[in-house]
Amino acid sequence: MHSYDYWLILAFFAVVLIPAPFLGRFYYKVMEGQRTWLSPILGPVERGCYRVAGVDPQAEQSWQKYALALLAFNLTGFLLLFAILLFQDHLPLNPQNLPGQEWTQAFNTAVSFMTNTNWQSYSGEATLSYLSQMVGLTVQNFVSAATGLAVLVALCRGIGRKSTKTLGNFWVDMTRATLYGLLPLCLLLALFLVWQGVPQTFAHYVNAVTMQGIDQVIPLGPAASQIAIKQLGTNGGGFFGVNSAHPFENPTAWSNLFEVSSIILIPVALVFTFGHYVKDLRQSRAIIACMLALFLIGGATSLWAEYQPNPTLANVAVEQTAPLEGKEARFGTTATVLWSVTTTAASNGSVNGMHDSLNPLSGMVAMINMMVGEVIFGGVGAGLYGMLLNVLIAVFLAGLMIGRTPEYLGKKLQAREVQLLVVTLLVMPVGVLVLGAIAASLPGPVAAVSNPGAHGFSQLLYAYTSASANNGSAFAGFGANTAFHNLMLGFGMLIGRFGYILPVLALAGSLAMKKTAPIGQNSFPTHGPLFVTLLTVTILLVGGLTFLPTLALGPIAEHLSMGF
Repeated sequence: MHSYDYWLILAFFAVVLIPAPFLGRFYYKVMEGQRTWLSPILGPVERGCYRVAGVDPQAEQSWQKYALALLAFNLTGFLLLFAILLFQDHLPLNPQNLPGQEWTQAFNTAVSFMTNTNWQSYSGEATLSYLSQMVGLTVQNFVSAATGLAVLVALCRGIGRKSTKTLGNFWVDMTRATLYGLLPLCLLLALFLVWQGVPQTFAHYVNAVTMQGIDQVIPLGPAASQIAIKQLGTNGGGFFGVNSAHPFENPTAWSNLFEVSSIILIPVALVFTFGHYVKDLRQSRAIIACMLALFLIGGATSLWAEYQPNPTLANVAVEQTAPLEGKEARFGTTATVLWSVTTTAASNGSVNGMHDSLNPLSGMVAMINMMVGEVIFGGVGAGLYGMLLNVLIAVFLAGLMIGRTPEYLGKKLQAREVQLLVVTLLVMPVGVLVLGAIAASLPGPVAAVSNPGAHGFSQLLYAYTSASANNGSAFAGFGANTAFHNLMLGFGMLIGRFGYILPVLALAGSLAMKKTAPIGQNSFPTHGPLFVTLLTVTILLVGGLTFLPTLALGPIAEHLSMGF
């Protein structure tokens, strides 16, 4: 590694960690309707939205009504996007006259963007019109991220409130999350990206002749606006096929730094938002410590693996440092590794290099980041409510070990809460192991794998892990655009999204109705080094015991077979 690699890593953590506490407090004030410096500008817009939609911002909902409103909103968004993708050839803003998507691919894409997964079995510039990209995908990028933030806020209220049956109002939370939480930051990042050279235009594609005399079509489009929300909203779906490895999506070292930092900026800030809800920022610091520990373990492992010389070239007269195959030469190995770890630690899925080309251990780290539920920062809202589920599991285990009824922040965890936690533990195994096993056992679907042996199994395993974790990244050699995989992966995305959201809302409703008992000297502390260690071990054990056998068949077997 060179000195600029270390400066990149330090700059990354500085851009993320320094503003996070202030942004976290801002989100708390916004979501609770308190006045902020944006209120004079966006307050009238917010109130206008309520009047148009017929929403009473003072009327709160039970967890059941909150969940029904969420499901209705997401179903409507899915149907609208599905129709846009099917009939884009009959709609405006299609200067290339691109046809509508085949229905299984349209289903997969609509589910993908509605669930904040942004898995793409197509190349954007060759498949989607400007209208589909802008009105279809970009809108879902905003509202899917806002949905995750709304669910997190409902859970925070459930933990922080006592003896109440309401969790807020979904429509109000969605409006505030979008207007205050996402739009201003996205506007700033989009303007920065345009300054760096990312296109934002409705012009036709450009026909050019290369120096070799070959005709080339250079795609354009309203890219900067989509890239800003794809990063800040932990969406990840690229405007162009190769995502942020494309010079029009990620043209400079500065754009690379701010794009990769944007992936986890809001998820880190929301950890501090939780601390404000429960009136105890020590809880935030403990969760941040666990997230950082897991992130650094994965990042260090990936960096070490990617800087190992390839044993298959040991007898060749070439000098080896860090293999660059599959990496964007403008950014280098460290920048690619930092992005791969960050994008899979969050439910983002954008890439600035090809994950299919990663060293087997680096690919395994990316998979593990997703397999544990993407709780290492995770998606907007989704990452923290996933982490809080692990916090409650760790508290339950601690209660079993010391022989006390488990409690968290003065609220006892009883049979109903434990049952809901168990339901969430089944989400990733069903999506990855069950659906992946079906795909691997059928001769037609398994033909999507482009490599034989362990690496081919890793391609399929990565695809179903990415879908179920609502990540969206892929080992690029996997041919996912078939009717079977479009439908099966879409089903996995739905399980991975709503298999968590519905139990989380039920858990929030259950906790909100409980009284808060005073925290005494005999209560198990959930903010010190002991709890951070217990939480970290719990996450690793649950993920390891569930997925280690499949990892042994994929990246571990590949690593050993290559002679490392």
